[in-house]
Amino acid sequence: MSKEWKAPDKVTQKMTRDGAVAENLTTGETSSISERPQEENYSAPAGAAAEKVVQHIGAEIERHAAKGAEKKALDAAQPKTHSSRLQFSEAERATPDLQKAIKKSDTAADRLDKARAAIPKQTKIKKERVFDEAKGKAKTRLAFEKTDKPPNGKLRHNPLSRPAQELDAAVHGKIYEVEKENVGVESGHRIELVGEKAGGMTTRAVKRGIRSHKLKPYRAAAAAEKKAAKANADFLYQKALHDNPALAHSNPISRFWQKQRIKKQYAKALKTGGKVKKTAEATAKAAKKTAQETKRATFFVVRHWKGCLIVGGIAFIVLLFFGGLSSCSLFGGNSGSGLIASSYLSEDADITGAESAYVAMEAELQDMLDNIESEYPGYDEYRVTADEIEHDPYVLISILSAWHEGVFTLDEAQSTLEMLFDKQYILTVTEEVEVRYRTETRTDSEGNEYDVEVAYNYYILNVDLENFNLSHVPVYIMGEEQLSMYAMYMSSLGNRPDLFPQSGYISKYYENPPADYEIPPAYLEDEQFARLIEEAEKYVGFPYVWGGSSPETSFDCSGFVSYVLTNSGLYNTGRLGAQGLYNISTRVSNPQPGDLVFFTGTYDTPGVSHVGIYVGEDGDGSPVMLHCGDPIQYAKLDTSYWQSHFYAYGRLHYN
Repeated sequence: MSKEWKAPDKVTQKMTRDGAVAENLTTGETSSISERPQEENYSAPAGAAAEKVVQHIGAEIERHAAKGAEKKALDAAQPKTHSSRLQFSEAERATPDLQKAIKKSDTAADRLDKARAAIPKQTKIKKERVFDEAKGKAKTRLAFEKTDKPPNGKLRHNPLSRPAQELDAAVHGKIYEVEKENVGVESGHRIELVGEKAGGMTTRAVKRGIRSHKLKPYRAAAAAEKKAAKANADFLYQKALHDNPALAHSNPISRFWQKQRIKKQYAKALKTGGKVKKTAEATAKAAKKTAQETKRATFFVVRHWKGCLIVGGIAFIVLLFFGGLSSCSLFGGNSGSGLIASSYLSEDADITGAESAYVAMEAELQDMLDNIESEYPGYDEYRVTADEIEHDPYVLISILSAWHEGVFTLDEAQSTLEMLFDKQYILTVTEEVEVRYRTETRTDSEGNEYDVEVAYNYYILNVDLENFNLSHVPVYIMGEEQLSMYAMYMSSLGNRPDLFPQSGYISKYYENPPADYEIPPAYLEDEQFARLIEEAEKYVGFPYVWGGSSPETSFDCSGFVSYVLTNSGLYNTGRLGAQGLYNISTRVSNPQPGDLVFFTGTYDTPGVSHVGIYVGEDGDGSPVMLHCGDPIQYAKLDTSYWQSHFYAYGRLHYN
């Protein structure tokens, strides 16, 4: 029996994602011929996948809901604008000691609300992301929001302005070169210059007026906000005194720094976004904290005596001058609070930066004077009369410290520096025209030469720079409290003689303080003179403060003499100047202790410029006076300086 023949299976090989496989084309079977392991099926069943999708959607819905709730809570906790209105309890409003401060706070808040409402508004489109929980979808929608319109501070620069200015300068330069040859051209050119200058000034004035009008609501709001903050801080201070009666009996320096700390705590709370009604909790502790920090500062000086040796020595001098003066509230108090109150508290970088900025402004002014011909071209003659450009750095920093209530930064001080500079340096520029004649040789029709006198205009520019003296400025810009702090800083130079060792005040206040002088006992047998000197010697060492007339503000020369005469009970002069004191005196040639001595020309003013109290002769026969120099001190009258300025002795008829 023969076997049935069977065709062999046809096998082919191919590569798949699972590796190389052999496929039997006859039977359709496949077998792996690769060593690569087969991929496993990790996919979940259809039911598990659906459950996973539902869980994911639920988690997403919960996440969006939580995010929305968090955003709403954040918006509720942080209002769009900080309110400046304090919330007062019924007990506070019923307290008589607080009612005045509450009324001022409410009034200031009402004015602030009115000022803010007057600021122009603008509508802004805002995008909001909203999640629809029912549909499980998120969408974006637009919302309209009313906000304050910001002031327009952009500078629009005309690109053609600079070439036009250069062309104009070139044209005028050419006319300057030839105008002397023709009086008509010169006159016309001068009229043109005046017209251009007047037109430019008018245009700038109109633009400034328009901009000032547009910015008026913003200035009013800023001023109202400042007044509201001050009124609120005053209430918090009064509340702190009411809640802590012992603080009301502290010395004036401590009370001043308590009030400053409360103001700073209040400002800090607003700046960080806190609500005003919560600031009372922070500021109520300010007064107590001030006392604690005063003690802590004193202990610090004791522990670090080597590092504070200079400061301690200065404090000793200040206390030596003023510690026993019971009538002087300005320089009283314990050593710790006195040291803190009389010290510069700003950062060294801000102090030296302010001084450098002022020096740079002075250098720019000097450069302008040195190049006055290029600043004002076209004149035949320039007459410049200028005082010396200078200031003392301690005067500047003491003014800034008092003006900014103890602490300033360089940015905060910039506008103050400009204000002080404008008051110290007064620049006056005037034009003067003289008609002069020059001889010109001309030729007549027959060819004969002859001379003729021709009139022409001779243009003179008068430039006058007055240095008003920076130390004279404080009395014109400060109230009594600020002037008192300025006097305090000047008495100690901020307890920082290391800052500006080149200052003349270092030698006057520290290296060569006022020398002791003992009046011969024979002179003190006169009861009236003894009363006068007893009052006057209380203030030896006080700094010279232009316009000062009391221990709180310190003194100038006439303020010192007027105060001593009045408060000794000998002669109620009121507040008189040096010339006024001379006018009520009888001129004498044989002075007696208690007479006044007058001088002229000690600074640029007509008439009598300085006054002191004559106290008799010393053991060497030299006449001596007690006067408010810099600082208040005894001085001999036979020096070359006082002899050159001496005017007269005067006698008052005491009560």
